[in-house]
Amino acid sequence: MLEDQVAAATEKPVSQEPPATATEAQSLPERQPGQPFEIPVLALQNTTLFPETVVPLAVGRPRSVAAVEAALATEEKLLACITVRADATNTQDARSSDLYQVGTLTMIKRMERIGETMHIIAQGTDRIRVVEWKETDVSVRAVVQILPEVQVKDPEEVEATKRNVQSMVQEALALLPGVPPEVRVAILGSAEPVRLAYFLGSILNLGVEQEQKMLEADSADELLRLAHTYLARELEIIQLRSKIATEAQSEMDKSQRDYILRQQMKAIQKELGEDEGGERAEADMLRERLTGADLPDEVRTEAERELKRLEKLPAAAPDYHVIRTYLEYVLELPWRKSSADKLDLKEARRILDEDHYGLEDVKERILEFLAVIKLRPDTKSPILCFVGPPGVGKTSLGRSIARALGRQFERLSLGGMRDEAELRGHRRTYIGSMPGRVIQSLRRAEVNNPVLMLDEIDKLGNDYRGDPSSALLEILDPQQNNTFRDHYLDLPFDLSRVFFIATANQLGPIPPPLRDRMEVINLAGYSDMEKLQIAKRYIIPRQIEENGLKPGQFSLSDAAVELIAARYTREAGVRQLERTVGSVARKVALKIAQGEAETVSVDAGELHDYLGAPRFYPEQARKELPAGVATGMAWTEMGGEVLFIEATLLPGGRGLTITGQLGEVMQESARAAQSYLWSHANEFGIGAEMFQEYGVHLHVPAGAIPKDGPSAGVTITAALASLYTGRRVRPDTAMTGEITLSGLVFPVGGLKEKILAAHRAGIRRIMLPARNEADIEDLPEDTRQELQIVFVSRISEVIDAALEVLVANPPPPIISAASLPETVVRQADQTPPPLNVRPV
Repeated sequence: MLEDQVAAATEKPVSQEPPATATEAQSLPERQPGQPFEIPVLALQNTTLFPETVVPLAVGRPRSVAAVEAALATEEKLLACITVRADATNTQDARSSDLYQVGTLTMIKRMERIGETMHIIAQGTDRIRVVEWKETDVSVRAVVQILPEVQVKDPEEVEATKRNVQSMVQEALALLPGVPPEVRVAILGSAEPVRLAYFLGSILNLGVEQEQKMLEADSADELLRLAHTYLARELEIIQLRSKIATEAQSEMDKSQRDYILRQQMKAIQKELGEDEGGERAEADMLRERLTGADLPDEVRTEAERELKRLEKLPAAAPDYHVIRTYLEYVLELPWRKSSADKLDLKEARRILDEDHYGLEDVKERILEFLAVIKLRPDTKSPILCFVGPPGVGKTSLGRSIARALGRQFERLSLGGMRDEAELRGHRRTYIGSMPGRVIQSLRRAEVNNPVLMLDEIDKLGNDYRGDPSSALLEILDPQQNNTFRDHYLDLPFDLSRVFFIATANQLGPIPPPLRDRMEVINLAGYSDMEKLQIAKRYIIPRQIEENGLKPGQFSLSDAAVELIAARYTREAGVRQLERTVGSVARKVALKIAQGEAETVSVDAGELHDYLGAPRFYPEQARKELPAGVATGMAWTEMGGEVLFIEATLLPGGRGLTITGQLGEVMQESARAAQSYLWSHANEFGIGAEMFQEYGVHLHVPAGAIPKDGPSAGVTITAALASLYTGRRVRPDTAMTGEITLSGLVFPVGGLKEKILAAHRAGIRRIMLPARNEADIEDLPEDTRQELQIVFVSRISEVIDAALEVLVANPPPPIISAASLPETVVRQADQTPPPLNVRPV
């Protein structure tokens, strides 16, 4: 800054003396302004030499040494000092293209060699401009001409600016008491404004571009303005530095005063025998807790080291509270503290059945884990992932598992988490750092083997702060999580005994490496019968208690519960069902509180008075389907839905028009279905003119909802076949399956949700791919007994089964594709042969 620059200026001979002595001036030839002459050039790096100033220079580059030696070989000992441009500064010799055009004519006053470096004292005499460069491999020379002296255009303005500059210099010197007196005299006593400006330019570290502007200024007015601008900026910096130094000194004085008073207080307490409080008491308390804590060796060693640091620090030190908080976390974590597992399998089964209806797969898995612990106590806990629609009981199932095992339960919501440090913690170097949420959950649980639920793991995000799903790769890996290191603790913690349960609505957003580390258990939606049982066993008793009613004061008939589930809610789970039952219970509580009734029993016919008109009108099985319409099944995050595929012929039209907001995959299925029927038109009794003279418009209702997936291929094929042949699709049949262009039917997923949706819609005949036959075992037994299921493996079998005449009151068998008759060519008005069925 200015103080350092002024101090440095006093160490180098920056003088106000004439450019040369009288004797030297008589012996030197006189140079006239504008007269060109050739002279060696010395390139200056990061500095500018002004006229009428004397500076020391160190010369070491080959070209620079050659220029100085060439100047010393002449009688005048003159050379041109020209500055290298700021963008061309490097460690190599400068070329002529790297130099400015205006420099300073310089006389070498003294030279001394030290090793390979030449130290010279250079005195600037005049400003020069390069007329022509003469560059060789050895040195740089130039033809230059001396510029006229700087002239004063407006004497009054120059005088005013000079006085302002001297005033600012006085302000700066007042803030810099260490500046020598001779420098003050040199600056304040200067009568010539040009010499004053050049002197300030030589002692201020302005940078090459600003110094060059001052050197190239042709008038004293411009030169003084530049010097005033640059000095004003330097003065602001000096004032800011002085303010910061004053504030820092005040803080230092206060800290010293506090320290002295604190030491005096300690001495007084020691004399009074009260040296048990304050910092020492905190350190002794932490050491006592550390001695009694059951810690691993590595953790104890680190805690001892941090405690020794704490004992040496005063309470006012910034690290004091950081270390104390760190030690408290270390001492509160359950490094070796575990809860005892309940190994009574019958009791665990009773608890699981008491809390949840159905979910046999999950309950069986928990009982298997308990059996393994009973046989091998040191086994690692499993890592489960419950996947299913909202409201099917994923989170509550985790609580039930913890109760059955006799373990603590902690829930960690991952929805919307984007920062990896939320899981791993922040390093202690950051202000306000703290451990990750996994370690915080274990601290709250106070045991190292809780049931830790990672809720909404499919809602994780990622951004510039990191990817939380990548951090979970270590946490959920049994081979790595026994030495999990939180960034805050930086100590290994064993997570292998934690029972991790993740929940998700869908598997798609979960990265494959993370999905591979978990045992996925699918929780499908509930059937109407299951919802009825859940409402009777859990929802209605819970709502009676929560709304202040007594058993017997409120009841819902089975028909009312079924109507609520079908017409007032639309979900695969039971969350909306419980909310709606709670609404009815509150209205009943109002009646009883007002004395209008003592007990209330609500039937299906009375629901309109409590809940209003039904909010949902789900697709129902149509009593009669016109030609070109078929019933399909779809999977959604909320469970399953029934949808209808509608097709109509367009006389004189061409091609296939598709509407209903269908995705690319579904559109491709429609094109494949039309292409297959066209290529096999003779087999199905379809005239070729149907494809050549008619266009087809295919539409799926509920156009505001996007639809996609390959499982509608079978339904689209049946609708088009019905349209082309004139035969209607059976109205009691719903179907799903992917088709190929060769006529095969491929398996699809989400069958339980789809079949339950069709069953709710009143459909009792389901057509499925043959390779999905094993999936019907997941259906509830009561639902399976009411359905007739047809398995198909080829498109021809689909058409045979879908376009047949409805048999009155058919039994509910499962029909194998192998039992279907071979496809025969028949006309549209022929009666199809009966299907051969086999019992379940």
